[in-house]
Amino acid sequence: MTGPDSSKPAGQGAAPASSQSSQTPPTPPTQPIDGKYQVLREVSRTGNVTLYEVRAAEGVTRQVAWFEVQTPAERQNFHAYRTALRSVAPAGLTDVVARPGAYYAVWQPVSGTPLAEAAAQPTKRQEMVEAVEALGTRLADAGFALSDADIVMQGDVPLVAYLRPAAPRTPEEIAALNAGVLGGLRGGKVRRKRERRPGAWLTFVPGLFFLSGAGWLGAQAAQIYLNPPVGEVSSVTSQPAAEAARTLTKKGFRVEYTYGESGTLPIGMVIRQEPEAGTSLPVGRQVILTVNKPAPLVVPKVEDLTLAQAAGPLGDNALKLGKVIRVDGTLTRTPEGRIIAQIPPAGASTQRSQPVQVLVSTGVRSEETFIIDLRGLTFEQARDWARAAGLVVTEVTREPSDKTENTVLSQEPAPFATVPVGSPVKLVVASVKYTPPSVPTEPLPIPPPYVPPPPPEPITAPDQTQPPGTQPPGSQPSGSQPAGTQTQPTPAAPGGSATDTAPQPDTAAPPATSAPPAVDTTPRQVNLRYTFGTELPGGTYSITVQDASGEREIMPGVPAAQVAGRLAQAPIQVQGNAVFIIRRDGAEYARVPAQ
Repeated sequence: MTGPDSSKPAGQGAAPASSQSSQTPPTPPTQPIDGKYQVLREVSRTGNVTLYEVRAAEGVTRQVAWFEVQTPAERQNFHAYRTALRSVAPAGLTDVVARPGAYYAVWQPVSGTPLAEAAAQPTKRQEMVEAVEALGTRLADAGFALSDADIVMQGDVPLVAYLRPAAPRTPEEIAALNAGVLGGLRGGKVRRKRERRPGAWLTFVPGLFFLSGAGWLGAQAAQIYLNPPVGEVSSVTSQPAAEAARTLTKKGFRVEYTYGESGTLPIGMVIRQEPEAGTSLPVGRQVILTVNKPAPLVVPKVEDLTLAQAAGPLGDNALKLGKVIRVDGTLTRTPEGRIIAQIPPAGASTQRSQPVQVLVSTGVRSEETFIIDLRGLTFEQARDWARAAGLVVTEVTREPSDKTENTVLSQEPAPFATVPVGSPVKLVVASVKYTPPSVPTEPLPIPPPYVPPPPPEPITAPDQTQPPGTQPPGSQPSGSQPAGTQTQPTPAAPGGSATDTAPQPDTAAPPATSAPPAVDTTPRQVNLRYTFGTELPGGTYSITVQDASGEREIMPGVPAAQVAGRLAQAPIQVQGNAVFIIRRDGAEYARVPAQ
């Protein structure tokens, strides 16, 4: 029997030995994979794929190829691998699981002769060579080469015992890899197919004997089917599932598992069986065993609690306190009697009535400690600093503020004040400050529409036939002017001077305009709080602040790999209104309002 095995050469029934990350054997996970497969050892690791040797619920040994899927590209590669498995239908594949948080394939051993040994034989059958070539074509259509598969031969039939995940390749690369494998297979002597010869019809005589024997065997099988032997079902309740299955299969019965829950039996024990013990049942019939397998529970967090306090959440989750190990709490600055760490960790899955081991502090060797200035930090950061100093946050008061929510405004004890280890810490943190809506300002006055002045009247020459001292009919007396008209200059008389009356300027006042609003230059302090994305485009990122005084840089250029997923947070002095600008290679990438 063969399967994925790191002890064999790559491409001939083995995962590559170079995929091991180090010479020291890695520690296998303590928790079962997907709650069903207990890890025995790690076989190999290649990229984001780890091959484990596991024990299934039936007690049999399997191998699980576990995929660490963190990015869309890795998820797409797994789905392409699953599509290839469905197309090739490997004999060693038993299950493929694809759901958030669990991407893996389960493999079983397959008996047969490894392809390398079959290829090393001096004489090969042509049927075997053609079957391997057909398998290579199917693998190439799915994007894989023969060297990616562990192949065993059962007669002339090639079976895929394991298919290793591989990076995308071109058809030319796959053809080159297949040529290396098929070249060794075609080497040596290949026995051709036997051609039909005259007289082959005489072979029907042995066929008659074969049919006669088959008929007799069929009659015997029908006799056994119609009158099967009867056996008594043994009592297997309260026994381990594997042991109960062996007892029933030895008597010729088939076994199927279902899962239930019992608070009185350990996990993995048989709760009940159908049919019941003592029932007479024909051999070959099925017996259903209900195995105790309750739904997994989530381990609560008991760190920073005393043993008496930890008993509450453990009891609420049907768990019990396991081994208690007392260690020095100086390194972690944990007060005496409080839990430093727990196994399993908080959030892990476990079963009912399982123990939770804890590490309890014996105290801090120093009797006095101090705490740094926590103002401006978030509540979570301040709590961690208090714990590192051997203090405990016991009181949190919220106060409306313009600061970011959950920012520490004040603390007690004061920064760097010496206090006994284990002393309480009181914090005042910012909450959202209610700001009533502002009253809208009056609209700016609209200037009156422009009215052009009337055109001037044309200047006419005086009538020479008019007697002196008289005026033309319809003219106004000297010194008078019709309303709304302008006085035109009078031409000078010969030999004398004339008084020119200049047109009066338009004394209408221009429309009033409002003065531009004043720029706010009041100095104040704002907070920068921006979290860079985890998948940043490549480049250099910097941060500038723009206020009434202009724009200035507050964070110099940093490569994208150093800031991806990081939080940029700092108090900044500005003048008036301000906005933070995130720049990538000098170009604007994002704007962040000041807080």
